[in-house]
Amino acid sequence: MPHLYYEPVVTVLARPTFSSPAHLDVHWIGDSTDGERLAEFAGRLCYMSQHNPAKRDTRECLDNIKKQGDWSVLEHGCYSLLLEGVSRSLTHELVRHRAGFAYSQLSQRYVDESQASFVVPPALVGEAELEEVWRAEIDGAQRAYVDLVERLMERYAWVADKVHRRKMAREAARAVLPNATETKIVVTGNARAWRTMLELRASEGAELEIRRLAIAVLRLLSAEAPGFFSDFEIYVAEDRREAARVLFHKV
Repeated sequence: MPHLYYEPVVTVLARPTFSSPAHLDVHWIGDSTDGERLAEFAGRLCYMSQHNPAKRDTRECLDNIKKQGDWSVLEHGCYSLLLEGVSRSLTHELVRHRAGFAYSQLSQRYVDESQASFVVPPALVGEAELEEVWRAEIDGAQRAYVDLVERLMERYAWVADKVHRRKMAREAARAVLPNATETKIVVTGNARAWRTMLELRASEGAELEIRRLAIAVLRLLSAEAPGFFSDFEIYVAEDRREAARVLFHKV
């Protein structure tokens, strides 16, 4: 029986590091992270207001930046996340977010999927009869994949390079694997790009699996850099699932 995921797993791989230059040091006020200070520094440089005439702490400064719509300042802070326990159906949607993002995803041409994991669609969780029907289908697909790889390895026996032969077999056999096949992907995005993605994918109209992921990412990034994401509100929508809305909209 393959491993099944019922929730995504999100890990922070990288976050901004900021070193304030001594000759342009800002009058910092309040708690903040390196990413938040980097954004404040960039914003203040535009006006050479390092002395902080309004006496705002960093997160108040960022709130003002968001209110004014100076979104380019948020592009300096980049965060890299490892996403696991997500389906290839989800990543097909995720990689449509291009501006400000970079992606590196598990390759089914090179990785053996005979022991692949699968992601249970949120709509099936808690519905035993429906999940049983779904499980039967993924079990059959995985058996078909294993059988096809074995037969294709025999068919391509004339290919001397065994690594290339395996790649040829796997790239053909993967066609039987469902969209629910679990994948892993490294995603790097700047704070502005993450905000855009989260506004769209955490909304009530988003597909349920990517919406669930967006909520998990929002919680994580809000803890990483509250000043970038403090205007998001998570709530329980009419469909009894979590969604999020934002005060300052994407531009």
